[in-house]
Amino acid sequence: MSLRIPTRRLAQPAVALSSSPSLLTPFTPFLQRRTIFGLFKREKTPNAVPENPITAEFLKRKPREAPAIIRGDLSSSSIFETDEAGPKPSAEDVAAISGPRMIRDPSIMAAALDPDPKNRQRWERKMVIRDVQKRGRLTRTLQIKRTERESASKSHFIKTSIKKLGPLARQITGKSIEDAIVQMRYSKKKAAKSVLAHLEHARNEAVVRRGMGLGELNGTKGAKTEIELKDGKRKLVTDRSGIYIDQAWVGRGPYGKDYDFRARGQVNLLRLPYTSISVILKEEATRIREHEERQQKRARRKLWTPLPNRPITAQRQYYSW
Repeated sequence: MSLRIPTRRLAQPAVALSSSPSLLTPFTPFLQRRTIFGLFKREKTPNAVPENPITAEFLKRKPREAPAIIRGDLSSSSIFETDEAGPKPSAEDVAAISGPRMIRDPSIMAAALDPDPKNRQRWERKMVIRDVQKRGRLTRTLQIKRTERESASKSHFIKTSIKKLGPLARQITGKSIEDAIVQMRYSKKKAAKSVLAHLEHARNEAVVRRGMGLGELNGTKGAKTEIELKDGKRKLVTDRSGIYIDQAWVGRGPYGKDYDFRARGQVNLLRLPYTSISVILKEEATRIREHEERQQKRARRKLWTPLPNRPITAQRQYYSW
């Protein structure tokens, strides 16, 4: 077996070959594997101190071990680190930090809570006088307001005209809220989609804020009753707390602006109308009361006669004039 050594290396003297570390480098790995010392691993020498002062300063400031990041926690470099919600401090710590508790001064908040005290006192005095004069009796309108529920809701401005939205308002008037939603769901009108979203919002608002439509849960559903509507149609009411649309009307909104580019460089200015729809929701108990009132009024009505029933007197043969 022969070794491949360059000719220029063989031309050098033996002393140079034995002392030159560059020649031994190709043999060093091979020789270390065959010696006893090559079987053991040598300890790594520590890193030398960098000569660059900037690097030394960076290594001093750099943390040796990175802090463990908890899942759902914020990192140390996050801008929201100061706003992180930590453990709640105790009452002693809060008292020590905040000091004595400040008592609110009503005079400071009077500008927001009671901006016009004179008019408020005048209105309260007027209401007391009215209550005394009527001896605590309520008017018919107030009695209805206190005993029956209703909810008024106005929609956002819809990009359509009054001429197009009016038929939809007339279509849902008098129907129950569920029937009106079904009508708008299967309607071919473009604005029906916006009316449908508003009806669903008005229904949810009436249930949550006014407590309407909860007769089945509260046990006030009542028995089935057949009533007569204003237009003479008959209707079977199965739930006294059912929600229906008593009124629906359309209101004009602002006008938008758009451009209609025509031939020969002409531009026409378009005015795009915006319209809103408002609805008043009531319970079926209101229609039952109105039906009973119409029946009572019809029962009190007297029989109509063409001429009064009285004797004929002072008859003459000729005219008096």
